[in-house]
Amino acid sequence: MKKGIVLSLIVLMVSSFAFAQGTKEATPAKTDGPFKVGVIYISPPGDMGYSYMHDQGTIAMEKHFGDKVKVYRMEGIAENENSERAMESLIDEGCKIIFANSYNYQQYMLNVAQNFPDVYFEHCSGYLSNDNMSNYFGRMYQMRYLSGMIAAKMSATGKLGYVGAFNTPEVVRGINSYTLGARAINPKATVTVVWTNSWYDPSLERQAAVSLLDQGCDVIAQHQDTTEPAKAAIERGKYAIGYNADFRSMIGDDRVLVSPMWNWGNYMIPAVQSAMDGTWKSQSYWGGLEDEMIHLSPISPLVPEEFQKVVMAKEADIRSSKWDVFWGELKDNTGSVRQKAGEKMSDEAMLTMDWFVEGVIGKVK
Repeated sequence: MKKGIVLSLIVLMVSSFAFAQGTKEATPAKTDGPFKVGVIYISPPGDMGYSYMHDQGTIAMEKHFGDKVKVYRMEGIAENENSERAMESLIDEGCKIIFANSYNYQQYMLNVAQNFPDVYFEHCSGYLSNDNMSNYFGRMYQMRYLSGMIAAKMSATGKLGYVGAFNTPEVVRGINSYTLGARAINPKATVTVVWTNSWYDPSLERQAAVSLLDQGCDVIAQHQDTTEPAKAAIERGKYAIGYNADFRSMIGDDRVLVSPMWNWGNYMIPAVQSAMDGTWKSQSYWGGLEDEMIHLSPISPLVPEEFQKVVMAKEADIRSSKWDVFWGELKDNTGSVRQKAGEKMSDEAMLTMDWFVEGVIGKVK
């Protein structure tokens, strides 16, 4: 998920991201006893957000395989050379496949992968790969659009706020999707963005949300790792859109209208299975609704039932490939046409997105 690699490198690598299934295969893993799996998290699973949902995927994988696997977790690992040492420690424990859940782990994972060709490596959200290293992610922008529809429906002012971590294409794409969904319901809706320049900082996340509320925003969405932006909105009597996990059930307040969520286990289970049976292949994976990689939490009962049906109908259109978010004419927030009517944005363009659509108040750089 994380920021920091030069855009030109992304452009160079990304053309294969959405479709590449990889043709090279690492050496089949052989081990006595349980198959050992390592996972590395950017934050503690107790953040109730990003790492929490990754750990839910790990738990689903553990339940699927039972005593056939043994999992070693390492949490709160910084995105620097320490992550290399963490991976090497997992290898010392006998782990044959290692998952790392944060964007800026990718170069460090590649370094380790090149030194340990008989271990499989899985990096979440990046684009680097190797014979024994894959990258994987999901089309969360689709759920962002649906949540934007709900936010606009429930907003009394049309002023929506968004707490963003870093200006990576992933975060920018999500903000744009959310804005397009909102303006499909209220063409005058705006989305004001505040950057924290941190993936995991509960205090900064709360401060950013408060600043948006002070500007008159009455629905707060987020691309952050904790529940603090949502909590700040609720404490002000406003609405929130969660992320990663079902914030409404966690916080216990119906003013959390919905949460775009991940199903990481749906990727981890087949990845581990292929590593166990020797069929693992390097790939660049970007799954969506068709693979059940993403979904919406149950929608708050505060959202009118008839409108919930509208949202679900739009989700059905996405699932059937009848429609997708970045289809048709698109203008940026300076008024320039970025895509003409009738055109469909390529995966490469989505994966390198560095501009805001019309309706977003803020700058990418």
